[in-house]
Amino acid sequence: MIQHKSIIEFGIIGLGRFGFALAKTLADAGKEVLVIDNNESKIKQIRNITENAFVVGPLDKETLEDAGIQNCQTVIVCIGEKIDVSILTTLNVISMGVPRVIAKAISYEQGMVLEKIGAEVIYPESDMAIRLADRLISSSILDSIELTGDIAIAELKLTSKLADQTVVQANLRKKYNLNIIALEHDGKTTTDITPDIELRVNDKIVVVGKRVNIKKFEEFLTGIR
Repeated sequence: MIQHKSIIEFGIIGLGRFGFALAKTLADAGKEVLVIDNNESKIKQIRNITENAFVVGPLDKETLEDAGIQNCQTVIVCIGEKIDVSILTTLNVISMGVPRVIAKAISYEQGMVLEKIGAEVIYPESDMAIRLADRLISSSILDSIELTGDIAIAELKLTSKLADQTVVQANLRKKYNLNIIALEHDGKTTTDITPDIELRVNDKIVVVGKRVNIKKFEEFLTGIR
């Protein structure tokens, strides 16, 4: 196994359904991803998406270093089901000095231990339930992805509040400090956002910015404020 010395954006340990979907989504978004798993067939599958995919045996520190995990900016440990392996692997990654370590947990108790050793914890089933609830409750926010503690990407459905305005007239950057990164109209999506594009009712826009500003914009669209 060749050790990687260049910086890699994301490392993913474990290719269950969650890990595989995460790796594919990041790779499809153009991110560099390093993936390791002990299942050779899964690694063969993921190599269609990223060349940095390696079959490993035990997830000890030496094996992780050989794979180059220590060169990743963010590592996500996706081994929720095997609690002992999850905790020990997470501890090894943290001890290697990786700047950001995220670990999947399937129980509150497991999450507590992972947090105590210094990892960010995610509960995939719970997180998906919350995102679905947000979509059901909100009439404008269709989906959102948290990037950091206060920055998010959100997809919103436009209402009559912005009907027939151009991007420059709507001026979301000045009013809400939000940047439009994609727009969907009549089923067609563009990321080439020019000032003269006209906004229509029921168009979908994808914005990036602080969650508090996204919330203010959503309240404006729904007439709350």
